[in-house]
Amino acid sequence: MRLALQKAMAVAVRHPDAIVIGADTVVALGKQVWSKPESEKEARRMIGTLAGKTHDIWTGFAIIDTKKGRRSARAVKTRVTFRPLSPREVKAYVARGESLDGAGGYQLQENGTVLLERIVGDYNTIIGLPLAAVLEELKKFGIRS
Repeated sequence: MRLALQKAMAVAVRHPDAIVIGADTVVALGKQVWSKPESEKEARRMIGTLAGKTHDIWTGFAIIDTKKGRRSARAVKTRVTFRPLSPREVKAYVARGESLDGAGGYQLQENGTVLLERIVGDYNTIIGLPLAAVLEELKKFGIRS
């Protein structure tokens, strides 16, 4: 939520009469928390660690009403289970080139579905913006969908 709020605030200062939304996503497995990997090697390590396990995806989002000076922040969790993966499968997925753009080294909106066994929760949380929760929060700002 902190990073989502920082992102929203960076935009809000330039827009004095707007509703601004910022978001940030992390992957958590036990005490390990990852955002985007910095290298393909790190992506392979992350995905290899997640293989055959259930982990949590947390997307924090912040909403700022710059006109009224009001803001809100929330986080939403979705549980993801990866199927068991061989080192060859992990390497092949990372070679597709999308790993550096997603928390935990994968993106479900691209080819990451090949890694999946199960999702429990909102798919939109995984891809970076939990729409149902955002719409619910926007209602508190007087915005209707």
